[in-house]
Amino acid sequence: MSEELVFRVEGMDCADCALHLQEAASRLEGVGQVEVSFVKAEMRLQAGPGLDLAGLKATAREMGYELFPPARRQPREGGLLAFLRRRRRDWPVAVGAALLFLSLPLRLIAGQGDLVNGVLVVATLCSGLNAARAGWATLRATRRPDMNLLMTIAALGALAIGEYSEAAVVTFLFALGNLLEAYTMDRARGSIQALMELSPATATRLTAEGEERVAVEVLAVGDRIVVRPGERIPVDGVIRKGHSALNQAPITGESIPVEKGPQDSVFAGTINGEGVLVVEVIRAAADSTLARIIHLVEQAQESRARAQRFVDRFARVYTPAVVVSAALIALLPPLMGGGPWLPWIYRALVLLVIACPCALVISTPVAVVSGLTAAARGGVLIKGGVHLEQMAHLRAVAFDKTGTLTPGTPRIVEGRCASHDPALSVDQCAECLDLLAMAAAVEQRSEHPLARAVVDAARQLGVADRYPPAEQVIATVGRGVQGQVGNHTVVVGSHAHLHNGRPPEPFCAEMEQTAAWRGQTPILVEDVCCGRQAYGLVADVVRSEARSVIADLKRLGIEHTVMLTGDNPAAAVAIGQEAGVDQVQAGLLPEQKVNAIADLLESYGSVAMVGDGINDGPALARASVGIAMGAAGSDVALETADVALMGNDLRGLPFALRLSRSVAAIIRQNIALSLAGKAVFILLALFGMATLWMAVFADMGISLIVTLNGMRPLAQTKRQG
Repeated sequence: MSEELVFRVEGMDCADCALHLQEAASRLEGVGQVEVSFVKAEMRLQAGPGLDLAGLKATAREMGYELFPPARRQPREGGLLAFLRRRRRDWPVAVGAALLFLSLPLRLIAGQGDLVNGVLVVATLCSGLNAARAGWATLRATRRPDMNLLMTIAALGALAIGEYSEAAVVTFLFALGNLLEAYTMDRARGSIQALMELSPATATRLTAEGEERVAVEVLAVGDRIVVRPGERIPVDGVIRKGHSALNQAPITGESIPVEKGPQDSVFAGTINGEGVLVVEVIRAAADSTLARIIHLVEQAQESRARAQRFVDRFARVYTPAVVVSAALIALLPPLMGGGPWLPWIYRALVLLVIACPCALVISTPVAVVSGLTAAARGGVLIKGGVHLEQMAHLRAVAFDKTGTLTPGTPRIVEGRCASHDPALSVDQCAECLDLLAMAAAVEQRSEHPLARAVVDAARQLGVADRYPPAEQVIATVGRGVQGQVGNHTVVVGSHAHLHNGRPPEPFCAEMEQTAAWRGQTPILVEDVCCGRQAYGLVADVVRSEARSVIADLKRLGIEHTVMLTGDNPAAAVAIGQEAGVDQVQAGLLPEQKVNAIADLLESYGSVAMVGDGINDGPALARASVGIAMGAAGSDVALETADVALMGNDLRGLPFALRLSRSVAAIIRQNIALSLAGKAVFILLALFGMATLWMAVFADMGISLIVTLNGMRPLAQTKRQG
């Protein structure tokens, strides 16, 4: 029976290194499926019978890497000096650098003699020791050359033909380039580490004896914890006591703190404001929303973008091809009378240095992981490089209505009493306010969405507490409710419920006609004792940000926006016009939404569907990219959507679109720069115009440039777009 083992890998400098380590590990006895992630610096393998762990670690060590058990938290001191202290295997490079610089004054004093040459040879050995050892170990384990072996052959060849200075400079620049690459990748990995550190390591748990400080891992569902002002919420939970404003930006990307009170949900990693909260744990630390986000961001890197898969395949063929080409350049021209051996051997050595595919291989993964991490920081979870890349090509976006373009919570948008004075607004009319207060008293204990709309309207106008909750409340499902408010019998519901099917009076007729025209739901309130009546029109209104988001999408080049809904056409058209979508399709069943997406795909090629992640599942799956709204805390949405907007905020959509296009542009830039650099130096090498140190400097320089360029998405925020 196999067991999954996970190791943290120290010392990986490039994506090609990860591929070679993976291949070497797969050849060992007892190793089943193995996967090495360069971006996460992690090895996962299925361990079968006969696995020799000591042998596995020894193989990795020979290749220049160290395997360690994973740790949930690995707090590290930041900065370049701290990084160098951790890279002890690179300390000989410092000796090599010192000897290289020492050779300069020695040459001025003693000339280019045996002393200077000896110093340069020792400098070459110090700077190139790690590369030689790793290159040989990789060749022995995988039967394929890597960039370390190419550089070692080039350095030894330079020593053999008497180019001592070139050999020392080549090995030093190569080691320095690897070190700088490793440092920039360490910073990129630190962006995921920063997500992990959002959740505190300990929590204050309430017990029968009082408070105790415990590790978050020991908290169980049902435990109660205390969160004081300024502290981070350690686990997902529900507030049982206290009120506070919480900064939920790490999870939802919301920039404004959200007021929370009893019965409200809270997420691990969010920051408590000014109040003391007692929170009941609803998920273990390992299952919190933040933990799932981190896990999905890490998993997402393994879903490689198309460009990344192309680069990986290209690099596997490219390196051996250049090795063969270098051998032909060294041998054929001299054998065919094209000149002496040494110049052609030197050109072949330069070509070997240029052959290193490091810049090309690293051009994509750094940009992808930076984009995924930046998106997660902005409250947008993208489930892999494939979906990040696909978003950059979107031409049409389809929206669900309820819960997407609208918040999904009905509100009273208009109303008045039967005797209303047109010169007065509703909040100036005593009878309007009194009837609304009575209706709220009747509906106060109901959880029905229309009842909540009545109570919310009364609360907005300051009359929700004018009367105590009604007594003798009788509800008729689907029709209305009746209750006793003081000495008054108050009925709230439809016209049919209040008037038992009698033909509508002018007041009711006007109400129902307006509601039918706008696609809204009418509610009638009657104080039976006094014969007073009022009506309200209830609708699910457009989100405040919807119109600006759709306008933003059009500015970004989205050619077509459409709303797909099962709602009635009148309500759908009203919402669609207010939101600014190009097209409205109403009265659709789930399978009809799928057909609508198929039609859009045929017309536009790449289409996103934005929905709630549950009832729009088939349409989300059919679209090029399925985007779930308000996925924070929703297991279904987090697991099924390609992209999840963690906050209930549509503004994450244009942010994600801009980010994906930025990452796509960076990948194109990196690949173009890598290939162009190779092409230029190959031509220079063939014509004898490039030196070894120039080739190394260019190769390592391009690698560093593409790495830093790939990290640019980390600077993007939702506000910047």
